[in-house]
Amino acid sequence: MKFTRRQFIRRGVAAAGIAVLAGTGYIAYESVRSKAYAPELCQISLHTGRVLDVAVAGPEDGTPLVFHHGAPGARMAFEPFIEATVTRGLRYVSYSRPGFGDSTRQPGRTVADCATDTASILDQLGADRFYVTGWSAGGPHALACAGLLPKRVISAATLAGAAPYGKPDMADWSACQDPETLEKMKDARAGRFDELRSLLEREEPIFANVTGSEIIAALGNLPEVDKAVLTSTVADFLAANMREAYRNGIWGMYDEDIALARDWGFDVSQINVPVGVWQGTKDEMVPFAHGQWLANNVPHAQAHFLPGLAHLSLVFDCFGNVLDNLIANGKL
Repeated sequence: MKFTRRQFIRRGVAAAGIAVLAGTGYIAYESVRSKAYAPELCQISLHTGRVLDVAVAGPEDGTPLVFHHGAPGARMAFEPFIEATVTRGLRYVSYSRPGFGDSTRQPGRTVADCATDTASILDQLGADRFYVTGWSAGGPHALACAGLLPKRVISAATLAGAAPYGKPDMADWSACQDPETLEKMKDARAGRFDELRSLLEREEPIFANVTGSEIIAALGNLPEVDKAVLTSTVADFLAANMREAYRNGIWGMYDEDIALARDWGFDVSQINVPVGVWQGTKDEMVPFAHGQWLANNVPHAQAHFLPGLAHLSLVFDCFGNVLDNLIANGKL
């Protein structure tokens, strides 16, 4: 790696592949089958003085696959995703957006700001061109990279990714949206920041302390297809990832909600790289209408609408297919 400054803050990424952070309960990954897939967990310093939590795995000369996490969430050091990436000859990279985990908060950030952070990480890794994908709230951030780093992004994909809020042709933005998420978006859009903060402070004790056995209840009314993918391994990982997101408070989620509800800082109609739009028809966290809007408004988008799948089942069942499509699109 070619970091200008690097700190290893996740001690104990042991040969067994288990890293539990003292005082946090955050498990980097609970069952790494091979050292080849154990992520290197580190911090990268930016020229602004901020730091970002980063997970990297795979061959140093492999083309990076940058995975933008959902929200609440943090860098996705999930071994099955890493294995799927590395076995395809790619290098897996994921980082915690500002305010999540130990990544320095960036008040007032926009979705577009992630392109600069992503470029800085890859510069320090000595990488130029890359593939990019994002799940849920990470979808808009993957699109930002595609739109703002066109000379570097080979191809992009969104997995159950959100569409911009308040577009006049987005007739059904809130269809099936869970009420609390919709309320937060409305508060952020309208500038009701005290109300947004109060909502997040009510949620914080739930997600900051959630365990794998509690994840279904914490996430609310999940469809059966999503409950089915929440094996102990997946449930424990998701719970740990959410705890990590809230480890330093609500502010990552606070800034995230505002960034998603307001202008993203770029126009998706200007994207000029191949983009796959993956969406399950049963998704109630990011309703199907979001995927339809993205497929209709991102130039040359490929729609992958999967009947019967929802928010969790889409990413945990289809990640390998998404990677294969990204690689194929990069050859177009």
